[in-house]
Amino acid sequence: MRRSEDTWLDLLDEQLPIEEVRRWAIRDDCGAVVVFCGTTRDHAGDLTGVTALHYEAYEAHVVPRLEALVAETRSAWPAVVAVAALHRTGKVALGEEAVVVAVSSPHRAEAFAAAAHLIDRLKATVPIWKQEVSTAGRRWSPIAAQIEEAPMTMVSHPGTQQPTDAGPYR
Repeated sequence: MRRSEDTWLDLLDEQLPIEEVRRWAIRDDCGAVVVFCGTTRDHAGDLTGVTALHYEAYEAHVVPRLEALVAETRSAWPAVVAVAALHRTGKVALGEEAVVVAVSSPHRAEAFAAAAHLIDRLKATVPIWKQEVSTAGRRWSPIAAQIEEAPMTMVSHPGTQQPTDAGPYR
């Protein structure tokens, strides 16, 4: 775990502290806090009857990879003040959160863009793999491809630059 005044990164084998993350991200100098939670749903692509997900991670590389993504996010959106990215390992039951990212900044445009970038890059580049548990049995997510450094391209938007990735979702 890495937790400071402006960065919170963790890999947990228990329920994520969603409300604590939200409260931690609130800042006197920020008018925007965006919190994204990814939850287990009852289907995955063509697979129905999903009852849980099981996540495995290359733990020694998760926090360093998250640190790099936070640096990348802060570089692209310098107004960002606080950034959190926490992910579960082990069994995640239906309706439970598997991942949470939070970003605070003075204005909403940067917070939304930075949070979207962070979750997209996390899913594409952090070594965490998902196994789907369903009434039909277990399978590794068909899109749980080998983790690669996803190339970044800059896409120009009015008032901001947004990095985007070309990596697969898992």
